[in-house]
Amino acid sequence: MTTRSVSLIRAAALVLIVPVPAGAADLAAQRPAAESPAYTDWSGGYVGLQGSAGGSYGAYNFGPTMIGARSIPAFRSGDSTGRSDQGRNATTAVGGVFGGWNWQAGPWVYGVEASLDAANLKRPVPSTIAGFGYVDADPVFNLVRAKTDLYGTLRARLGYSFDRYLIYGTFGLAGADARFLATYPDLDAGGQNTARRELGYLGFTLGAGVQYAITDSLALGIDYRYLDLGGSRRFPLGTVPGDAGGPVTTRASFTSNQLFARLMWFPGDLTVPPDPYEAAPHDPDNGDTGRFSLHGQTTLIAQGVPGFRSPYAGAQSLLPYQARQTTTATIFLGFKLTDSTELYYNPEFSQGFGLSRTLGVAGFVNGEAQKAGASFPKLRSNRYYVKQTINLGGETVEVPDGPNQVATRYAAERITLIAGKFALGDFFDGNIYAHDPRVDFFNWSLWGSSAWDFPANLPGFTQGVYAEYNRPDFAIRAAYTQVPKEPSSDVLDPRVFRRAGLNAEFEQRYILPGLDQPGKLRFGLFSNVGVSASNREVVTLTQFGLFGDVNDAAAATRRPRRKTGGYINLEQGLTPELGLFARASLNDGRTENISFTDIDQSFSGGLSLKGKAWDRPDDTIGVGAAMNGLSPSHRAAFAAGFYGLLIGDGRLNYGTERALETYYALNLTKFLTLTFDYQFLSNPGYNRDRGPAHFFASRLHADF
Repeated sequence: MTTRSVSLIRAAALVLIVPVPAGAADLAAQRPAAESPAYTDWSGGYVGLQGSAGGSYGAYNFGPTMIGARSIPAFRSGDSTGRSDQGRNATTAVGGVFGGWNWQAGPWVYGVEASLDAANLKRPVPSTIAGFGYVDADPVFNLVRAKTDLYGTLRARLGYSFDRYLIYGTFGLAGADARFLATYPDLDAGGQNTARRELGYLGFTLGAGVQYAITDSLALGIDYRYLDLGGSRRFPLGTVPGDAGGPVTTRASFTSNQLFARLMWFPGDLTVPPDPYEAAPHDPDNGDTGRFSLHGQTTLIAQGVPGFRSPYAGAQSLLPYQARQTTTATIFLGFKLTDSTELYYNPEFSQGFGLSRTLGVAGFVNGEAQKAGASFPKLRSNRYYVKQTINLGGETVEVPDGPNQVATRYAAERITLIAGKFALGDFFDGNIYAHDPRVDFFNWSLWGSSAWDFPANLPGFTQGVYAEYNRPDFAIRAAYTQVPKEPSSDVLDPRVFRRAGLNAEFEQRYILPGLDQPGKLRFGLFSNVGVSASNREVVTLTQFGLFGDVNDAAAATRRPRRKTGGYINLEQGLTPELGLFARASLNDGRTENISFTDIDQSFSGGLSLKGKAWDRPDDTIGVGAAMNGLSPSHRAAFAAGFYGLLIGDGRLNYGTERALETYYALNLTKFLTLTFDYQFLSNPGYNRDRGPAHFFASRLHADF
């Protein structure tokens, strides 16, 4: 169903539900009242600022390179995916200014826009100098470096306006500067040759974006663009000294995926439509619950960590001095086949990486950071499932339209059956105060029971069946789902009758005496069979010398093994504005974890407060703390150099990982929230030799 269709349906609904007196019917027909448009008028000029905090990535293409008469193959420098690209040098563009002009015909918007952005793209050229006397050069990786400081674009825009939103696509020209710096040491005679070359590039750009009018003159937006800066003619780059050397010539081109958060100012003001829901709220008694549901969300998180104690680092260590950005955009589609059968589908784009590529912290600090991160917008079908409701009786419960929920009516006592692809967190371990990193806590150990090793692929989804029996005062639910083929795999194992996950939960609802506030207590159990290694076995095999590396021992001895555990989850209202949450989770700790993270015991809790006391009832303050631990056999494996799902310093001076988080969610409009977040982390990766570390973040979340 298209956005325009939704807007037309809403407009039609307004006409139908506004009563017209019978005596005025003819007069109304002769002089119909002018209707406000269902979209914002974006006409006119605008200027703005845009910034990127690690969510933009670039890659150089070099070569083939000639050294004298000998050739080195072409090489692509790698989109910030290697560990060597961590930290401060992964950003393609850090921000700048832009301006443009829009014309509008009905809901269709077209225009032109120019932008200029500072950049910080630095990439080493990993020149394989085998045969040229540089095999043992240290560091070979830094013989040639490429840098880009400035980008510029001139783009045409074509978009569609609805409500306060504008969704658009772009195309046009892009330009950038590039500097190539080369150092060629002479390993035989000592000394070195250096070279510098500056080039300008002109190519094309394609992109898309969305913007939202927060006032009559200001808008916030997210803008993605792909830049292809084309190839260059061959150019000289100094001379490699020595008998095996010679003059160097090469070619270079580069591409970039850039994602910006934007603030726009419209000096001529915008014409913004009234909110149709406020003008005519939905009346559940009119019998029109609808057949379709269309919603969307986008969340942008920028997070950084300054310096901290880091005497050594392994392949999966948290690194100091870095910033990263993650972005997701989701469409929630729902369709009611019958009064009791519903279909849902969620396509989702995601881009970016967590700090240190979502590694180095067991209770990770960004809940939107996926282990399946990408330097470009990556599209996945994260959810698709059918939902069947069997009503058993009792009073009728009105369920409003929302993400993955078509407006409908259910019986208070009912059975719900679901089959397809979903996240187990959609139905289990819920908590209204701490469960969604898009709107509340960032830390994995605060929004979830982190010792619950739930089956999932890298973004956190699985396939299977789910059943729930619901009554007003309690619910019982269970799911049987696929597990990954091996630890931290994006491929789910199809052999569900041999390897699968079984999860169950009991939820008790109550009103706490004395406070007269609602509460829920959830008890969860899981028993998952997946391909994994025994912690104790891999350490023993390595100590006896049968394997030189504990990770080789794990890879060689993985087989189907069972992991069991459980959790307790409390949510309790203390006042209408203040709520308490707490979780405790535990697993047997005998095998490596297969899906979520490297935690065997976890305790967390905190408070969530609405801003009514300072006349900001839609704002939220959250404060929470978490403590994570490992079983003795799991500690021994990491001390021997094991690399788990998220952590691994190559050694371990064990201490419990402890986190403190606080955030303030500032509600800007009905659809837009800006959050500021701070986290303090002690012993990241359970290592007393590392940290403590401080994390600072901001989050922009929009939904409709």
